[in-house]
Amino acid sequence: MMADDHEQIYADFKEAVNMAPAELEKFLETDESQEVGQKKNGSDESVGHDSGRKIVAIKRKKKADLTDDDYAHMKKVVGYVHRHLKQGGPDKDVEHSPWRYSLMNWGHDPLKD
Repeated sequence: MMADDHEQIYADFKEAVNMAPAELEKFLETDESQEVGQKKNGSDESVGHDSGRKIVAIKRKKKADLTDDDYAHMKKVVGYVHRHLKQGGPDKDVEHSPWRYSLMNWGHDPLKD
């Protein structure tokens, strides 16, 4: 990836991920976090939950220490958050919805918007 791409991905990631690392880490420990999302290849962990752990690690790194793999994941996170938000959540009880919990696994709490 080129440096220009990194700058745009970094800016988009900062905008999409509105949860602090400690806040996301705490959420990842909840039943709500672990009950949503698709699981791959017989794994006990959903794709989103795994992503949340990666997001915490990325957010705790200095920008200069981010790798191409980190930027690739950041780009994936931005795409997921944007697609999921566009689909829209439930009309009622957004606060306790699987839609919100799934977004939160990816570092975005729609109630903060």
